[in-house]
Amino acid sequence: MAVAALLVLTGLLVASPAVAAPAAAQAAPVAATAQATQDATASADGPADSTLKITPLGLRGGQAKIMDKVTVAGTLKPYRPGQKVRVWFFNNGKNFTGRWIQVKKGSGNFGTFKSSIFTKKGGKYAAQAKYFGRKGAEPLRSDSTVRKSWKVRFTALFPSQCGPVVRAFRVALNDLALVPSNNSCFDGKMSRAVLAYRKMNNLGRSARASQSVVRKIFNRQGRYVVRRPDLGDHMEAPLGRQVLVFAKGRRPYAIFPIASGAPVTPTILGTFSVYRKDPGYNSLGMYYSTYFIRGYAIHGYQSVPNHPASAGCLRTFVADQPRIYGMTKMGQPIAVFGRARSLPFAEFPGA
Repeated sequence: MAVAALLVLTGLLVASPAVAAPAAAQAAPVAATAQATQDATASADGPADSTLKITPLGLRGGQAKIMDKVTVAGTLKPYRPGQKVRVWFFNNGKNFTGRWIQVKKGSGNFGTFKSSIFTKKGGKYAAQAKYFGRKGAEPLRSDSTVRKSWKVRFTALFPSQCGPVVRAFRVALNDLALVPSNNSCFDGKMSRAVLAYRKMNNLGRSARASQSVVRKIFNRQGRYVVRRPDLGDHMEAPLGRQVLVFAKGRRPYAIFPIASGAPVTPTILGTFSVYRKDPGYNSLGMYYSTYFIRGYAIHGYQSVPNHPASAGCLRTFVADQPRIYGMTKMGQPIAVFGRARSLPFAEFPGA
């Protein structure tokens, strides 16, 4: 009896692998059937999802220097040959360019793409991308990213400095109706344009292009507001600002630094017209004089300090005066207003 039981037990033990093998063999077809069912369900649900991501490169603390090249790198999953994405760039919330970018095969099932811009203006930049999906074989859903943003970092500029930042700074000065030279270096004409900007915005009266001033100018802050647009093509001399402004209606188009009459010999106030022009130097050292009433004139002079200093005329830098003289016309109106003031020495350096 014990022997029979042992044989039966031994038979079961021997038979167990034979029973297990068919079960394992049946598992693969079952799994395949389940995957096929899942695929059929996914296909019935429509196109597969796509995933799009972007990252701005080369930033430091979320900032790029003015005129830096910022590259936006992105990935798209899954990859399919012929894919394209649309990348948009924004400045201060306004779209200024959009590009179609070809997606390249990356590692695994990812596609990659890049697009670059130069931060030519101040303010806040942002980038956003969108993939519009795929129809036909292996369809994919569309996807888009949120805007990835960065700010612009500024540095001070110095005399004789050259390069793309100075070129872009010149464009910004021109946009504010200041008149720097047309080269790519920080020369004397650009220094005088910075001086005019600081004067008309009540900043320290110097030609220093500090980080704060560079930021303001690149952001197009501190525009001159025309006081007498009713005069048409005219000049304005706001003595409190110590600048000479050429304007057409409400649009200023050239601004120069000046020195008006000293406290004991103040410049006359009122609205006048150009009635006489004398080229070259006269016996008093006045250079290319444009007279607007009696002996009061706009003229170049060897000394143009950062405070009211003349005998009543509007002094300009000798280097600026030929251009000013060429812009003035007989009969052209000029409005002279405000109160000239001398700043204490401590205010001269400014921000």
